Amino acid sequence: MTFIHEMLTVVPRRDDLIVAGDRRLSSDEVIAWAAEAAATLETGQPAAFQLPTGPEGVVAYRACWQAGAVAVPLLYSDEGRQQSHAFAALGTNRLLDPSQYPATGNASHRQITRAQPDDQALIMFTSGSTGVPKGVVHTQAALAYKTRQAIAIQGFTPADAGLFPASLAHVAGLLHAVLIPGAASIKTVLMSRWDPGEALRLIEHEEITYMVGPPTFFNDLMSQPDFNPSRTASLRFLSIGGASITPAFVNRARDTFGCVVKRAYGSTEAPTVTTCTIGDDPERMANTDGRPFAPTQIRLDEHGEIQVRGPEVTVGYLDPAHTAAAFTEDGWFRTGDLGRIDADGYLTVVGRLGQKIIRGGENIDAIEVEAILESHPAVTQAVALGEPDDRLGERVASFVVVDGAFDLDECHRWFAQSGAARFMVPERLVTVVEMPTMPSGKPDRSELARLLKDSTR
Repeated sequence: MTFIHEMLTVVPRRDDLIVAGDRRLSSDEVIAWAAEAAATLETGQPAAFQLPTGPEGVVAYRACWQAGAVAVPLLYSDEGRQQSHAFAALGTNRLLDPSQYPATGNASHRQITRAQPDDQALIMFTSGSTGVPKGVVHTQAALAYKTRQAIAIQGFTPADAGLFPASLAHVAGLLHAVLIPGAASIKTVLMSRWDPGEALRLIEHEEITYMVGPPTFFNDLMSQPDFNPSRTASLRFLSIGGASITPAFVNRARDTFGCVVKRAYGSTEAPTVTTCTIGDDPERMANTDGRPFAPTQIRLDEHGEIQVRGPEVTVGYLDPAHTAAAFTEDGWFRTGDLGRIDADGYLTVVGRLGQKIIRGGENIDAIEVEAILESHPAVTQAVALGEPDDRLGERVASFVVVDGAFDLDECHRWFAQSGAARFMVPERLVTVVEMPTMPSGKPDRSELARLLKDSTR
């Protein structure tokens, strides 16, 4: 069985494996550069790095796996919280920076450490807006399996080209900017910061065939003044995840971009648990988050919580207490997400255990409120959350990004027309120019709650 380093090197070479700004690196250049950095690492030891989205981040991962070290990516945007927590947990204070080890060709003789299936390959810290970052551990076998499965499901070939503007310190960045491109010999265009105008230019110029990311990216592209479907004609599919995604948004994106648009569901602990294939019914792609592919399995507990079992699931956290709390006695991972599964096995995520709004004793899933809001033609993005209320416990408040006329009266009319229960109707509506997000692209609900609290003072 071949593991990560071998998987990334026993593939056809190409002259443009990584494109970033005016830099264009070949497969051979990436391999040689990674070898130089690998010579400074220790087998079996964690190697932390904190880099912007660019070639250095890709090389850092590959250097770790060539040396048999454990890759520990940290958010570049982090202001010290995640780094200090990681250093304390790992007992290190060193950051790997491949730019200090330019490829000279002298490291090519370095003996490559052969990995074993159960060897640790990755420690990735969660980046939620609250709580303590948790170190998620993945093995060589888990990451290699997920990479090969994704390539097979989506039919990736060297003819593809991906645009990736998000952080490489998230699991989506690891998969879609490092592992899948490396193992399928795909050109990957990296953006160190999100600029929708530049992204539109790159899609057209580099003939991008796919993108993966949260709705924010695609909303921004569709809102560009000079957007034209002819400029995105090379796209064959978009995969959207990382935040609550509504059918209305998927349908609008599909109609605008003129390509397959589908949802996907996963997490740091269990990457891409479910998705649709290119040939699935478009209604499935819009209304569900897809299905698992064997041997991965999903089930719901008595509360509707999604649980996962499969070869890509984390072996646990750095803290054994976190691991014990995250797994059932029979070995299923508790995701903390709520869902429903239809008769054909397709999953729809309906909320988060901690994101229920309880108004006067009625349980409301924030994602359902958001879906109704985003089905309005003037609403491009919505986030619903509970606002403390002395009488009801909570009432429904919503933040919206709009492109047209939409106020509280129109909101109430729209909900009445939709047939939604009266207790679901937002009682507070806040219009924002841009939704605050976390580095992962997910809406920052803690920041929205703070804004809501400040606005009532």
